[in-house]
Amino acid sequence: MTERFAVEIGRIAGQALYPKESMLAVEERRKNLFIGIPKESSFQENRIGLTPDAVKQLTDHGHRIWIEAGAGSPSKYSDNEFSEAGAKVVYSTKEVYDADIILKVAPPTYDEIEYLRPGQTLISALQFGSLTGDYINALLRKKINAISYELLRDKSDSKPVVRAMSEIAGSTVMLIAAEYLSISNDGRGIILGGITGVPPSKVVILGAGTVAEYAARAALGLGAEVKVFDNHIYKLRRLKHNVGTQLFTSTLDKTVLYHEIKQADVVIGALVAEDGRMPCMVEESIVAQMNPGSVIIDVCIDHGGCFETSELTSHSRPIYRKYDIIHYCVPNIPSRVPRTATSALSNIFTPILTEISKYGGVSEVLFTNEHYRSGVYIYKGSLTNAQIAKRFGMRYKELGLMIAVRN
Repeated sequence: MTERFAVEIGRIAGQALYPKESMLAVEERRKNLFIGIPKESSFQENRIGLTPDAVKQLTDHGHRIWIEAGAGSPSKYSDNEFSEAGAKVVYSTKEVYDADIILKVAPPTYDEIEYLRPGQTLISALQFGSLTGDYINALLRKKINAISYELLRDKSDSKPVVRAMSEIAGSTVMLIAAEYLSISNDGRGIILGGITGVPPSKVVILGAGTVAEYAARAALGLGAEVKVFDNHIYKLRRLKHNVGTQLFTSTLDKTVLYHEIKQADVVIGALVAEDGRMPCMVEESIVAQMNPGSVIIDVCIDHGGCFETSELTSHSRPIYRKYDIIHYCVPNIPSRVPRTATSALSNIFTPILTEISKYGGVSEVLFTNEHYRSGVYIYKGSLTNAQIAKRFGMRYKELGLMIAVRN
């Protein structure tokens, strides 16, 4: 009897030392969210975070959504569509910032930052190319949680928003090129592609990422001759595999690259900045030797561009000519097709908001889903992004430790 008692005591003690899996699991504590969607005030930003269909999906599950009047107009969504979907249309920016979660596409302006209050969560872009230390300090003073969707990763460790916008940009640049090659825009007067008996147009793409992949797909589909340059062999190999066809690829050998650029009808700059620097800059003297009426589209203009002749343009004035070469250097190309871009963003943000609700709040979803932490750069008023801290010489805290202590 004594032996059996001792065994039972040992079993109970073992259970105490080794918690059951159910004790480790995070309890699902569903919480209704209060989401605010301001009207975008930034220059050239035509997208919005949620479509009316997504709003209906969220409001049907008990979430409150306030949207500023006119916020959907650039994407061709009316206030009435959002109202019918269950959102409340408000008529001042200050009012929409009463929400607990602010969902924006562009970063808030300094004036909009003043509307933020401690404890709120901001989901928006951060735009590293134009980021300043003063801007980060302005956000830190508000003691908010801030999530950059450019940094946000999913369970596959890819960046869903960056990829979606890159797919749109890559597909759109070839439509832009076709438009400006036309004689109606004083271009070379050639078709982007090829027809029987006529040599195909020549497209050179700098970079082998997502933008390049979708640009190459579109150009090849039209029958153009496509040549891709990048210094990352694995990216070139992946591009060839994804496109599924034989494709001319090369490293950024200037002798070969410059020879091809001089003969090209269209040149797409889609290189990714590394440590803030472009891995290649096409010199002005090379641009001057291109065929008159050719088109340069510099997709990476928001990171300084990869052509020495690149200058920032806008959707209202998208092009200029230099050496009789048409330059299209508009940042934020997805805003050219805002309804498509809005649908893509909505497909990403809706599940994220649903997850936040499912786990009972932002802190809880970060504790449970480690991949979401990549997007957080401010947590409870503290900087948590090492890259930003290093860039501006600021202190930061380890997000994982902050969340662990809290929970």
